[in-house]
Amino acid sequence: MQPYFFPYIGYFQLINAVDVFIIYDDVNYIKKGWINRNRILVNGQVQLFTIPLIEASQNKHISEIELVGDLKWKGKLLKTIEFNYKKAPYFKDIYLLIESIVLFEEPNLSAYIHNSLIQICRYLDINTVIEPTSAKYQNGHLKAADKIMDICLQKKAQMYINPIGGAELYDKQVFMKNNIQLNFIQSEKIEYKQFNNEFVPWLSIIDLLMFNSKDEVRDLLSKYSLI
Repeated sequence: MQPYFFPYIGYFQLINAVDVFIIYDDVNYIKKGWINRNRILVNGQVQLFTIPLIEASQNKHISEIELVGDLKWKGKLLKTIEFNYKKAPYFKDIYLLIESIVLFEEPNLSAYIHNSLIQICRYLDINTVIEPTSAKYQNGHLKAADKIMDICLQKKAQMYINPIGGAELYDKQVFMKNNIQLNFIQSEKIEYKQFNNEFVPWLSIIDLLMFNSKDEVRDLLSKYSLI
């Protein structure tokens, strides 16, 4: 998966379902995707938050992009989260986690998000190995399914799990020819109390962590099916 900043629960369900999670960062950056932005509740309404980037372009790999260096955006993001979630039941512990992630001193976008995923997984007791493609696989000449297949073969994988959206992109029979089982992960319906508001699904993991205990989140990690 491409590196996403504070992604939704389905992203962590995928991490939790595998032995090795590959951050797909030697592919082109996508503007207005989920790489450097996500959604939280602000005054009870859905609002996007964004990591500002330096000369981000769809002609650059994700691994080549850097964050804006000043601390203003980090402070603003933290204040927004604090103001809107300070009455959430698990705010005290989760805010400290989020603060350490946001204030992490790393200019590279992929490495910055890599750290955030590791910290959240550590909190949730997810022990999956997380590694970026840019640091290891050296297969930039390959594209799409061929690149995925090459990574699987290099890892000697017996199974590859992709988000449900990949069902239109990848053929199980092609993977089976290389003795690799291909499955797609599909999240079940997940709902929890967000103050007294009407529930808004699939927000950033920030929202879910603020309203659910660690054990409750651990239970939600298993709420999916493989097809």
